[in-house]
Amino acid sequence: MAEKVVPYKEKQSSKKAQVAEMFDNISHRYDFLNHFLSLGIDKLWRKKAVALLKPDQPKVILDVATGTADFAIESMSLDPEQIVGVDISEGMLEKGRIKIKKKGLEKQIRLENGDSENLPFESNYFDALTVAFGVRNYENLELGLKEMKRVLKPNAKAVILEFSKPKHFPIKQLYNFYFHKLLPLIGKRVSKDSSAYSYLPESVEAFPEGKDFEAILEKVGFKAKQTIPLFFGVASIYLAEK
Repeated sequence: MAEKVVPYKEKQSSKKAQVAEMFDNISHRYDFLNHFLSLGIDKLWRKKAVALLKPDQPKVILDVATGTADFAIESMSLDPEQIVGVDISEGMLEKGRIKIKKKGLEKQIRLENGDSENLPFESNYFDALTVAFGVRNYENLELGLKEMKRVLKPNAKAVILEFSKPKHFPIKQLYNFYFHKLLPLIGKRVSKDSSAYSYLPESVEAFPEGKDFEAILEKVGFKAKQTIPLFFGVASIYLAEK
């Protein structure tokens, strides 16, 4: 179960508390590592994910697990009136606010400290919802997805971008070597957090991807509309409708 995978195995605190601590610890190097370790491909993935919302022209968007606000900033291409980003890591939010200020987007994008499993918003409020590389960090995946569904307007869409696992030779073997051997070494050296980039492949390994994740979306009441594998299955975009 994904709930058993935590960043700091020696600690007794909850997964939620550990994830917040981990992202606070690595926030100063997160953007650099994110783009460096993905060779910048993560930017293309966000563009592709956001483009799925274009036909709906959402005006008020929620970005859950917003981190340093990359997905929120990319969503400005939809010309919304308001984007709200929530995250449990104050360290990540602070980096996001600096980026937003530099881009002059303070009026359009607002970042708040908030728990994905207990969102501080009224029901049926948002026109669309995005979350990138966040759902596998939920302590209770179903509860987090139910909250996402609750705050969306009827028939509104959620776009979920998450890591998955390549299935075919030789990408599978290359991916496993990079993700399980190289990435933790580079991440540890640059971020100075020995656990964060070991937790990443462990949490991806434990996450119910593809059809399994679609089944969970359906179970909590979403309609799973589309799943798009990216870069030979390294990541996937899930499009779901309330």
